[in-house]
Amino acid sequence: MGEWPPLREVIARHGLAARHRLGQHFLLDANLTARIARTAGDLAGRHVVEIGPGPGGLTRALLATPLASLTVIEIDPRAIAAIAELRDACPEQLRLIEADALGLDLATLIPPPRQIVANLPYNIATPLLIGWLAQAAAFERLTLMFQQEVAERICAAPDTSAYGRLSVLAQWLCRAEFCLRLPPAAFVPPPRVFSAVVQLTPHAQQPPAALFAAMQRLTGAAFGQRRKMLRGALKPLGGEALLARAGIDPERRAETLGVAEFDHLARCVLGETLSR
Repeated sequence: MGEWPPLREVIARHGLAARHRLGQHFLLDANLTARIARTAGDLAGRHVVEIGPGPGGLTRALLATPLASLTVIEIDPRAIAAIAELRDACPEQLRLIEADALGLDLATLIPPPRQIVANLPYNIATPLLIGWLAQAAAFERLTLMFQQEVAERICAAPDTSAYGRLSVLAQWLCRAEFCLRLPPAAFVPPPRVFSAVVQLTPHAQQPPAALFAAMQRLTGAAFGQRRKMLRGALKPLGGEALLARAGIDPERRAETLGVAEFDHLARCVLGETLSR
């Protein structure tokens, strides 16, 4: 592949100043991008997706691994021009798709075994993750960078301030690991917050779509009014009657329930829905 031009030169040549509305903060340190690529594990024979590559720092690091293919999804025309240079240099490995990642079904775009490795745009990171969790069985692993606050919520334990809906959904479907913390100075431009890499490895057994939908409804109601006792927060789903069937004290609050308790409660919600 030869020597790549410096990323700052690529940014200048393509007028690729980061745009706040796109949630862009570029990671240019080759040591850090290589570390993220290593965090993803052995990529030999894997088909990898990267979202929002910007000037291509992580893209370069991923291309240096023995992956089978790399599919890059970008919506910014300036970044597309920059990544096109990498694609032209590595046409057999790199595929470039100009699209909004929120509207794509990644499982139909690339063959298995699939992984996602990405420094996600801050403004769409959470909806992207929830969409991928809905089809977690399609992925071998997801290695994703978020704002640190979001990463902490994904990995949070019950009865902590960070524990919430995202914690339950992620840990219900995957093993979640907080892998790497990065300071604002690592990025161009520096964000106002720290960032962190989380690795999500889907469990071997995944719930059916109807149970996933029930869990979404349940966690949305339970954490939508965190200060309320569950009997009040879950009133639209059956309230005290639902909690009695699940054997859960109606005076508890959502953040005190473990993932297994939410799983049991979601199955009760689903059973109630099916009985109507």
